[in-house]
Amino acid sequence: MTVADTATKPHDRLREYLAEDLQAVNALIRTRMASEHAPRIPEVTAHLVEAGGKRIRPMMTLAAARLCGYEGAYHQVLAATVEFIHTATLLHDDVVDESAQRRGRPTANLLWDNKSSVLVGDYLFARSFQLMVECGSLRVMEILSNASATIAEGEVLQLTAAQNLATGEDIYRQVIKGKTAALFEAATEVGGVIAGAPEAQVTALARYGDALGMSFQIVDDLLDYGGASGAMGKNTGDDFRERKLTLPVIKAVAKADGEERAFWLRTIEKGRQEDGDLDHAMALLKRHGALEETREEALQYRDQAKAALAELPNHPLRDMLSDLADYVVARVT
Repeated sequence: MTVADTATKPHDRLREYLAEDLQAVNALIRTRMASEHAPRIPEVTAHLVEAGGKRIRPMMTLAAARLCGYEGAYHQVLAATVEFIHTATLLHDDVVDESAQRRGRPTANLLWDNKSSVLVGDYLFARSFQLMVECGSLRVMEILSNASATIAEGEVLQLTAAQNLATGEDIYRQVIKGKTAALFEAATEVGGVIAGAPEAQVTALARYGDALGMSFQIVDDLLDYGGASGAMGKNTGDDFRERKLTLPVIKAVAKADGEERAFWLRTIEKGRQEDGDLDHAMALLKRHGALEETREEALQYRDQAKAALAELPNHPLRDMLSDLADYVVARVT
């Protein structure tokens, strides 16, 4: 299989290389999100699934399996499973965050209601477990069910930590481990497991997914205070306006004097924001080197992801996964 030279971004090259697998995954998703008795389920699910997401997580499952020489079809089932888990969490997240927009479109909870979003999310979680059972691997079920529990735990932790100035970097990392890295890790790990890869390769794939997920979320949080508008669907200052205590702010709060701490207390904990507060927050982040330190941490996780790939077979997909790790942090370099 050849990859067109016109595909310059790593996820675009992955999509072209895995085109046949992705076509099968998309067909499987459309079939399994159907419901004979509740038409609202496919309506809500289709609104999000077909909204133009990059499918990075299912592509990681497909790539991991193919990289390890797999020639069956269960990796497609697992890729659909991963996408259903991801979509379920997005439906629930939008309710919790009271979001009005996702991927440039109105959220499902806005178009329908919170009850529909929560219940359809529950349905997709159930569907994901039905799918993973079909693979007949207890280990695959263990990996994906553990990831689902970690995701839920991370979301609950974020509820109590997100607007509390006492939240430190360790708690932040625990939150994003659940919020993002757990599913990245599981997505790559099950690809190796279903391929029957040697244990060292399965472990390397898991390490790659975990480190990539950590880097991905840290960069996403960093972009909020310095990325171009529209990068990854975000506008500068969204997290600040939503009073999210992300890594750049945590680093700045740790170095704040009394006056600066009072500013963070007012804007983040108490939510009393005024005109000019975002600009002042940006100035404080730069004053204390919080943005640069956050960027350096993202680069460290990028390096860990690429180091893990060194233990995997020489393959075009390995190079694409390495390029994907570079691309994630290139947005802030």
